Amino acid sequence: MSSETTTYHVPVLLEESISLLDIDPNGTYCDLTFGGGGHSRRILQSLGQGGRLFSFDQDRDTLCNAPDDERFNYVESNFRFLRGALRLRGVEQVDGILADLGVSSHHFDATERGFSFRGDAPLDMRMNQRGGRTAADVVNQYDADALGRILREYGELDTTWKIASCIVRAREKSPILTTAQLVEAVAPCTPKRDESKFLTKLFQALRIEVNGEMEALKMALEQSLKVLRPGGRLVVISYHSLEDRLVKNFMRSGNFEGKVEQDFFGRRELPFEVVTRKAVVPTAEEIARNSRSRSAKMRAAIKL
Repeated sequence: MSSETTTYHVPVLLEESISLLDIDPNGTYCDLTFGGGGHSRRILQSLGQGGRLFSFDQDRDTLCNAPDDERFNYVESNFRFLRGALRLRGVEQVDGILADLGVSSHHFDATERGFSFRGDAPLDMRMNQRGGRTAADVVNQYDADALGRILREYGELDTTWKIASCIVRAREKSPILTTAQLVEAVAPCTPKRDESKFLTKLFQALRIEVNGEMEALKMALEQSLKVLRPGGRLVVISYHSLEDRLVKNFMRSGNFEGKVEQDFFGRRELPFEVVTRKAVVPTAEEIARNSRSRSAKMRAAIKL
């Protein structure tokens, strides 16, 4: 792996995820979140000459990490379009799907993208910079109720009506266009003891809303049932409870409520065999090497 790739993003639970994929050297696989390419390169190492890998990413910046390998196919697309993108390339079914839902270190470190509260940058947060609303659009155009909803649902913050009120009052004086202006706007309701944790959750909520991340995850999971061939494996690494709950419920039941359906005879209709009874988490050694891995939870299932 090149130093450039390592710098862009350190892959989380790398060997554990490859083990759970149980790669067939001649199989066809998808990496739904290419990013720095760490997981993709490791999958390629396990593939033979007859294997194929389709790696998705909507952020054109990641193209610079693409390996020069004829088995590798870069798909510039949000993974919500998984099935359609594969069919355009003549692929109906695959042997395994891997999704690392974490934001690449590159995005946090590239201050100008506006993903981090450390520094001052335009309030953007778009993974796909070719269009769509920005975080500034959300902060300045959503009413207090809508702001409170996304901060509660996606940031899991308390007293969100106070935070929304702070934002509304600040933007009435002048538009909130930068990360520093947003930090200043919420300063009156930022807890001094947990400032970093609070701001992390605030920025997370805005990023999820801007990029439609929860909707995209639901769409990709639903399409995985159509794309995976029987015996194919789905491996997902999530970083907050909202994602993990969706993944856990879907692998258990095929829906996002976790309700197991039964047929006419009372037999349980299960779409997957869950491989991970409990979520796989990073070791203490991995967390020491890469602190951004500390909240990762990985789950895997086999399509029945």
